[in-house]
Amino acid sequence: MAKKAVLFDLDDTLLWDDRSVQEAFDATCRYAAEKTGVDAAKLEEAVRSEARALYESYETFAFTKMIGINPFEGMWGNFTGGELESFRKMQALAPGYRRDSWTRGLAALGIEDAALGAELAEMFPAERRSRSYVYEETFRLLDRLKGKYKLLLLTNGSPDLQQEKLDGVPDLVSYFDHIIISGAFGEGKPAASIFRHAMDKLGIEPEDGVMVGDKLTTDILGANTVGMTSVWINRHGMKRTDEIVPAYEISHLEQLLPIIE
Repeated sequence: MAKKAVLFDLDDTLLWDDRSVQEAFDATCRYAAEKTGVDAAKLEEAVRSEARALYESYETFAFTKMIGINPFEGMWGNFTGGELESFRKMQALAPGYRRDSWTRGLAALGIEDAALGAELAEMFPAERRSRSYVYEETFRLLDRLKGKYKLLLLTNGSPDLQQEKLDGVPDLVSYFDHIIISGAFGEGKPAASIFRHAMDKLGIEPEDGVMVGDKLTTDILGANTVGMTSVWINRHGMKRTDEIVPAYEISHLEQLLPIIE
């Protein structure tokens, strides 16, 4: 059966979020290295480790897993949007979380400097916000699909943070008939409920759609669960087990075209 709709994940599918985060870490850690003499790469490793541990210690952790918000989004997000009470808890936690992640990362390398930790905690979000990247083929693909298929963006995350990412690439939004953000819906991928909500918005049945995403555990599992064709964009040659099996695997977005055409 011919497909009627294509559903896309946002982060690291259309938007090159990994690059934005990495460059923000690079810039912030270089600055810290110049100030203290600490090794920039070791500081990044320490901060990432401390951030993960802190993030998992908060009462909001189960919620962030369900909605799909990772520790490094917590390091630059403000969480002012979203109607769910857990977002207000995250909003309250965020400034201290950022500060403590950097301060503890410095301390792990023998640098006891709370003032510098606080400075880096403000620098990192600014560096991240100044970097918005899409993959070089993103707009070429969307130009080929627009008008032929219904297009829907299905992204996990906090409503205000995902909107910030979209605002950084304003030309992206106009391609989509609908944009669904898990934090606004109340449940994230791979939950069947958010996929059914997307299908209701598009007016399609599972066999009418294709879900394209980079994460097996959210995008592909969710699509498989509701019986929708799943396409895993695997740019880095990652190995997978047979626990979650995509219908198709591609390494470049434009490889999607022969699959749906």
